[in-house]
Amino acid sequence: MLSRPKPGESEVDLLRFQSQFLAAGAAPAVQLVKKGSRRGGDANLDQSPLEDHRDVVMLDNLPDLPPALVPAPPKRARPSPGQPLAEHEDPEERLNRHDQHITAVLTKIIERDTSSVAVKLPVPSGVAFPPVFHRSQGRQTKPATSGKKSIFAQEIAARRVSEARVPPAKEVVSSLDSAEGSVACESFIPREQDCQLPWGNHSFQGPHLVTGKGLRGQEAEQEAQTIHEENIARLQAMTPEEIQQEQQRLLAQLDPSLVAFLRSHSHTPEQAEEKATEELRPGGPFAEVIGEEPVMPTSANESRQEDELEPGVPVPALPVAPHKEWLHMDTVELEKLHWTQDLPPLRRQQTQERMQARFSLQGELLAPDVDLPTHLGLHHHGEEAERAGYSLQELFHLTRSQVSQQRVLALHVLAQVIGRAQAGEFGDRLVGSVLRLLLDAGFLFLLRFSLDDRVDGVIAAAVQALRALLVAPGDEELLDSTFSWYHGALVFPLMPSQEDKDEDEEPPAEKAKRKSPEEENRPPSDLARYDVIKGLLATNLLPRLRYVLEVTCPGPSVVLDILAVLVRLARHSLESATRVLECPRLLETIIREFLPTSWSPVGVGPTPSLHKVPCAAAMKLLRVLASAGRNIAARLLSSFDLRSRLCRFIAEVPQEMALPLEEAETLNTEAFRLWAVAASYGQGGDLYRELYPVLMQALQAMPKELSTHPCQPLAMQRIASLLTVLTQLTLAAGSTAPKPSSESAEASLSATPSLITWTQVSGLQPLVEPCLRQTLELLPRPEMWNALGPVPTACLLFLDAYYRAWSQQPGLCPGDWLQDMERLSEELLLPLLSQPTLGSLWASLGRCSPLCNPQSCAPAPEALSSLVSLGCTGGCPLLSLAGSASPFPFLTALLSLFNTLARIHKALCGQLAAVLAAPGLQNYFLQCVAPRAAPHLTPFSAWALRHEHHLQYLAVNLAQRAAAFQPMPATSAALLHGVALALLSRLLPGSEHLAHELLLSCVFRLEFLPERASGGPEAADFSDRLFIGSSKNSGCGRGALLAQACQDLPSIRSCYLTYCPLAQASLLASQALYRGELQRIPALLLPLPKEPLLPTDWPFLPLIRLYHQASDTPSGVPLADTVGTAMRALQWVLVLESWRPRALWAVPPAARLARLMCVFLVDSELFRETPVQRLVAALLARLCQPEVLPNLNLDCPLPGLTSFPDLYANFLEHFEAVSFGDHLFGALVLFPLQRRFSVTLRLTLFGEHVGALRALGLPLSQLPVSLECYTGPPEDNLALLQLYFRVLVTRALRPCWCPVLYAVAVAHVNNFIFSQDPKSSDEFKAARRSMLQKTWLLADEGLRQHLLHYKLPNSTLPEGFELYPQLPPLRQQYLQRLTSGIPQNGKSET
Repeated sequence: MLSRPKPGESEVDLLRFQSQFLAAGAAPAVQLVKKGSRRGGDANLDQSPLEDHRDVVMLDNLPDLPPALVPAPPKRARPSPGQPLAEHEDPEERLNRHDQHITAVLTKIIERDTSSVAVKLPVPSGVAFPPVFHRSQGRQTKPATSGKKSIFAQEIAARRVSEARVPPAKEVVSSLDSAEGSVACESFIPREQDCQLPWGNHSFQGPHLVTGKGLRGQEAEQEAQTIHEENIARLQAMTPEEIQQEQQRLLAQLDPSLVAFLRSHSHTPEQAEEKATEELRPGGPFAEVIGEEPVMPTSANESRQEDELEPGVPVPALPVAPHKEWLHMDTVELEKLHWTQDLPPLRRQQTQERMQARFSLQGELLAPDVDLPTHLGLHHHGEEAERAGYSLQELFHLTRSQVSQQRVLALHVLAQVIGRAQAGEFGDRLVGSVLRLLLDAGFLFLLRFSLDDRVDGVIAAAVQALRALLVAPGDEELLDSTFSWYHGALVFPLMPSQEDKDEDEEPPAEKAKRKSPEEENRPPSDLARYDVIKGLLATNLLPRLRYVLEVTCPGPSVVLDILAVLVRLARHSLESATRVLECPRLLETIIREFLPTSWSPVGVGPTPSLHKVPCAAAMKLLRVLASAGRNIAARLLSSFDLRSRLCRFIAEVPQEMALPLEEAETLNTEAFRLWAVAASYGQGGDLYRELYPVLMQALQAMPKELSTHPCQPLAMQRIASLLTVLTQLTLAAGSTAPKPSSESAEASLSATPSLITWTQVSGLQPLVEPCLRQTLELLPRPEMWNALGPVPTACLLFLDAYYRAWSQQPGLCPGDWLQDMERLSEELLLPLLSQPTLGSLWASLGRCSPLCNPQSCAPAPEALSSLVSLGCTGGCPLLSLAGSASPFPFLTALLSLFNTLARIHKALCGQLAAVLAAPGLQNYFLQCVAPRAAPHLTPFSAWALRHEHHLQYLAVNLAQRAAAFQPMPATSAALLHGVALALLSRLLPGSEHLAHELLLSCVFRLEFLPERASGGPEAADFSDRLFIGSSKNSGCGRGALLAQACQDLPSIRSCYLTYCPLAQASLLASQALYRGELQRIPALLLPLPKEPLLPTDWPFLPLIRLYHQASDTPSGVPLADTVGTAMRALQWVLVLESWRPRALWAVPPAARLARLMCVFLVDSELFRETPVQRLVAALLARLCQPEVLPNLNLDCPLPGLTSFPDLYANFLEHFEAVSFGDHLFGALVLFPLQRRFSVTLRLTLFGEHVGALRALGLPLSQLPVSLECYTGPPEDNLALLQLYFRVLVTRALRPCWCPVLYAVAVAHVNNFIFSQDPKSSDEFKAARRSMLQKTWLLADEGLRQHLLHYKLPNSTLPEGFELYPQLPPLRQQYLQRLTSGIPQNGKSET
């Protein structure tokens, strides 16, 4: 048995198997049967199918070499067995004979003879356009022919028939169209129910169903006519009853569809015309049906539709009556045809009822009563169809339409609405916020879904709407224009400052523990409620934007919108910027497509595509990303090869770039800004050597550009950005690498030595100083000065950095830079101070100040807490801090230069400090220290206040430098000290260095307290003596305490530096920024400004810290540390209360009282210390002054306190436990019990802490306030009056124990028992009668005498009140009337 081939065997094995099989002669497993040809029939059937004609491969006769590649002989088709080819026949002739190509047909076309055909011109009609052809007309005039024909063929056939027999059909059609604007509706015409065939007066002119089609020539007409005559003869021979019976039999046997088909062919053209004519008559069927119930149609669908209509409902008057023969009109639904009616008249608003807001296609808010034409496309068939415009609900509905054009239109309109809402165009015409309403309705995720659309137009509209929602154009313009200001590159993150309420209630430690993956997995909808950007990033927005940019290659507008959105995302926070950086292929795509190093020239005008074309917005995105952190900047420079691109876009001047000039200027500016950001971290210094010739050429061209008038804004921004780069590079040349420390390992790793040396930048100053001189010459011309923009500011900041770096060079002679500073002062700065125009700049500070004009920092009209914006959509006013006429940037830079020169060259301090005597600056400082409410902290106010704080700090710092060498006027010193105190409580996060410097130098500087040497302590003592009741206070005078506080200022400063700590990491980062230590700067993104660095009551902060330490430490705080801290804090508060009362204006008197009470709650011994007692007594006397006491309100919410009654209850418990009758402690207990304060405090003492009454032995002579504050007006709380009476009767309150409250209780009880108010309630009257009767029955004669004969309070008397020697007659009569018949221990009242 032969074996089968196995896998892996070669062709040689297969040939061997074949030889073995043939040699064996075995029968094959299969047989090959060749079928005969279909054409040849059985021609080869005689051949045996088993005849062995095997296809066997033989290798024996094969040649050794392959055959030569020669052309094969031409093949000839093998003839069919049944049709052999003739030897003499030409194949070409055979092909031509059987050719069926189109050319063979076209050569045989015979033109039809039209010479005898009459030409007819179209008949003119009375309408403007040809009549519209309807299918119903074709069916009514269709000829009696069988077969399927198109509508056009039917129309032509009907026209031929009508032309041969009746007037042209188009006249009938024309009359149909002009009949009162309506056409007869066939579905409403009554049909014949008997369905009888026509006879009688009807004439049969020919067959209608049998046409003879299929027969030849005249035979067809003859056969059809014969059949027709036979049918007529048979019908005429039958009676009507027989015809009716035969008809019923046929209808029962035939298919209903066939019957309907036969009926449709049974009408002649003449009958159709008669029917149409009948419909046009005024009394026709349609006119009769309009006012009545519609006749039930025959079809089942129509019957169902008619059943749905209520009986008696009139048919609406439609402008065009539908025919059932029209497409999709076989079933008429009247409620769906209401939109074809005319619009109802516009309803006039008669009341103040709110109406739904409607917007035009341009996003404009339309008035409710505006009447617009319908051709504007603002009317639709929804609610309030008569009103033009689209509501937000309808626009949302359109965004989910299946038609892409409607989705695009809705998104475009919504984008326009958002833009106008953010610009404040709607004002108070709308109730509520449009943006809040859209976000609550899910507009954010609607945009995200639209970005996933497959239609490019929808994606473009969604991106446009997303940019309108997220990006405020004015914000970016503001931040770009102020980039070259003093620390202008530093910005706050644009993220919400408020978090979830649940998170706010948790302590920071719990909050840090809860930062788990579960929080990161919160749904985007929850995140978007508090932060729109976080919610968007959670929806994988970045990969989708990358896909749109990389794959779909959108148009220029979409690209710019996406880049603007990415810039907004990068400004949100460091986390968002990192996500943009780490999104796969996003930045690679942007840099490759929109920052190429080579591109085709782009002309002026619209650009079809931005791909492979440099785009300034892409460079700006990289700059914003680099500002978020030094690590991001390093990754951008190293991983994305930005060095080569910076060289490419900086080395070539904008005029020579193959781009539009405006785009080239912006691209060059953004390249300089990106380099400046990198240089702020000490990076990118190697580019300076490569681009040194370019920078020198640009500096040499600056005077020419500055002399060009009018100045181009883009050119000025480019020059300012160039100067900012040089400023940072100069600081890098002067900075030294930080010493590595264990506390800042990351900083030590990133600290690399500067690649720029002082020699490389020392030659820049001679080129920049002439530019500054040139710009200062334009100072007297306001228009030209404002056109310069930030160029003068950038020049001053460069000189500041230049002299700072020069003074830090160890190997240079100090005399060189000192002489150069003197030259600069004499030639440029001192003449500048004498210019009147500089005085006008100082005078305009108050008008442009956000602190003096809080309205300039008002939040935007559509400001949302979840979507932060600076609110500069409409642009900044001219006279504002960010306006073009603002003096803040130039004056801040000028003061910064003055501070640097004064710090390095001490002899220049007095000359440069003369700038502080400018009247405009003095007036501005007076406005800053005036008691006023601080501006509400909004994103824009935080940004603006930070720049204003810079100017104030630099002015105060210059003053304290000058005060060390020459005395200052007392008024100026006090004013500057007030500015420093106010500034300290207003500084925002990111300014920790400024706060630390103020605490170190200005705030506790003795030179800023001129009252110490000008009789301030003596004046304080004299004021206390003038104050009535000052003699009641024991201890030394306030003047001695103030003098001692001035001597202890260094200790006080140490105390506040200890108990007002600033975060160490934030302080180091802030110091690096302000000192120019580039290697230590972590980021140009400032901390989130949730609140100021220090609270408004920061002078009381050590006392509060002591209270919390005592509460958290069961064993208590060591007394030595406690006494020193409390005494220093109380000394400083006394100084502020006496000499700087405006510094404590923001702290309510009630809060000050609560802070003083904390001194007694720290422990049981602190309040016994004599210095503490004297200071607390002096501060309590300040609270009791007549101008302060009326403002003391214990019922209002106090900062840092949940409730004052709770604090007072704790205070009473501590008093009972540790006071031992201390008079100062008792005075603080009695102080909140005044009559004008809450009755809850008095109920707490007399109801829950009655035992404390025995320890309240404060004499009446030491009471800090008048006794009348406790006794008047009369008490009206019945529960408290009953408690007063009870403690008096039970002897819990005695004059020897608590003389103050004994007099108070007697006064109120006496007033109550003798009050005769007729409006009193029955309960009040019954309690009064009962209390008077009980008083009459008292066994204690002294108490009874006091309660009945009380007259007036008098603190000079031992009892504290005066008594009537005899009751007045009215009281005597009233007493006798109520006590008649009641014995009094056997005695009677006389």
